[in-house]
Amino acid sequence: MGKEKSVRIGRQALLLAMLDEGEEGAILDELRASNWRYCQGRVGAMEPQKIVAAIETAAKRHEVVDGSLYRDMHALYHAILEAVHGVTRGQVELGDLLRTAGLRFAVVRGTPYEQPKEGEWIAVALYGTIGAPVRGLEHEAVGLGINHI
Repeated sequence: MGKEKSVRIGRQALLLAMLDEGEEGAILDELRASNWRYCQGRVGAMEPQKIVAAIETAAKRHEVVDGSLYRDMHALYHAILEAVHGVTRGQVELGDLLRTAGLRFAVVRGTPYEQPKEGEWIAVALYGTIGAPVRGLEHEAVGLGINHI
């Protein structure tokens, strides 16, 4: 593999998901300077299909992915599922356990390697709180998925 650029796609996605509104200015400037595409959003459900739908809708709406291209959608789905596994500690069906969740997400698409032949990559980051169905007793959780396009 080629030498990495100074901008790391997973780190950028994690920071974008974790920083509060108004704090992400420097990250957004870096993404724009690199001609990388991105989107952010929130999801309050733990059902995997709702998480996937929220992220997929945002990524299409902000033109991070082209919904008509299989390779774009395939890469996005794999990155989402990997991020969900991180947040849920591998137990994807948490919606059935009546867990509470408040997650922010970020999707970043770009070319993190100097070698152009390495192509584009996509990163999905999830950050927020998850816990038992007792408001106020949630804990933080984070997940990251990265896939080539």
